[in-house]
Amino acid sequence: MMLWQGLLLDSTKHENQHTNELANIIHTLALQNGCCHSNRIGEGHLQEAALGIEELIVALSRSEKRALKSQLVRLMLHIIKWQSQPERRSWSWVASIKDVRDEIADIQDENPCLNDTVIESLWEKAFVMAKRDAQAEMGKKSDVQSVSWQEAFGYEYEL
Repeated sequence: MMLWQGLLLDSTKHENQHTNELANIIHTLALQNGCCHSNRIGEGHLQEAALGIEELIVALSRSEKRALKSQLVRLMLHIIKWQSQPERRSWSWVASIKDVRDEIADIQDENPCLNDTVIESLWEKAFVMAKRDAQAEMGKKSDVQSVSWQEAFGYEYEL
């Protein structure tokens, strides 16, 4: 593995960890912010509270969309590796693909506005990121040019 590949792989792992930490911080701040707006309502400052709640909803929506994109990248990364390294396929890869599909479904269940149309809008950017990360993990270039919807959500991966 070349030095740049190792650095990219290391940064990808840290990026995922930081994404999770950021999501936890955002949710904590959202809860605190919500309590603050609840107090404003109790004090009779309805217009101010309504504006704050609207801003809170927008911020949480962005956070959930980032989480969805992160999971989509993760799904595509595993599919790219599956296609690029058939000799290395394992049950853990199958489990990873199923797990990330479940994560995406959970995000969509909790946030109905993050529907398939939103996923489609994230598709190209997620693929570019996934391919970059997959190549870094594999230590080689991938010939995969795209991941189809069927490959991501329809195909049953088995050994």
